[in-house]
Amino acid sequence: MSHILTPRMWLTAFLGITRRETLRFVNQRGRFLAALVRPLVWLFIFAAGFRAVLGLSITPPYQTYVLYEVYVTPGLIAMIQLFNGMQSSLTMVYDRETGAMRTLLVSPFPRWFLLGSKLVAGVIVSIIQVYTFLAIAWFWDVEPPLMGYVTVLPALILSGLMLGAMGLFLSSAIRQLENFAGVMNFVIFPMFFASTALYPLWRMRESSTLLHDICAINPFTHAVELIRFALYEQFDLLSFSVVLGCLILFFAGAVFMYDPAKGLWARRKGGA
Repeated sequence: MSHILTPRMWLTAFLGITRRETLRFVNQRGRFLAALVRPLVWLFIFAAGFRAVLGLSITPPYQTYVLYEVYVTPGLIAMIQLFNGMQSSLTMVYDRETGAMRTLLVSPFPRWFLLGSKLVAGVIVSIIQVYTFLAIAWFWDVEPPLMGYVTVLPALILSGLMLGAMGLFLSSAIRQLENFAGVMNFVIFPMFFASTALYPLWRMRESSTLLHDICAINPFTHAVELIRFALYEQFDLLSFSVVLGCLILFFAGAVFMYDPAKGLWARRKGGA
């Protein structure tokens, strides 16, 4: 028997998934505080200490010399989104262990829609965290152009979707909740440190050509640069293209892996 899904049913399903993720976020105040503590520690402590030893030349999109804390702010914004994407994916592993995921995936809605709805819900949560961080950073002399708070929103949406899709893809290959924490550390810290979040590419080249090349192909680098340019009312076509391409790749991989007939669950069945 075929299911006829009306627009109202699609909207109800989307709002239901979004509401569930939002309530999860609201009920976990520690998650909200933890998302802010990490970047604020970097901004208030590390950036202040590195300011004296890490000089920066005029680097696009900046038109003049900037303080180190101004430079690292876009990277810290991307850090918030990266951690949020991984934590949101952590709930997928939990739901799979408790059986809630199986109930969701056997619904008549396409798998791409269900995973996409969860992805969008996670991005909404991360954007709330980012703007809260920017409001606090403003008191620390991190003052981008006023319109930058508006022009950065599309970049936040795209980068948040890409990082969240990467988390979904990783979660599809994790069988136990305990293993995901290790994968998070294995992915998050190398991606963050081997990027332009803390240092520009030209400084990486001065240290190591290999490190420079790794940073240049790191998707997180392009997420950071997309946010950096958008925050200063500019558009970086290369970063936009890389982030969009990675979003499509990671999301397609997640949809495939969460397909019971093709992905991880199919291999489990065969193994059983």
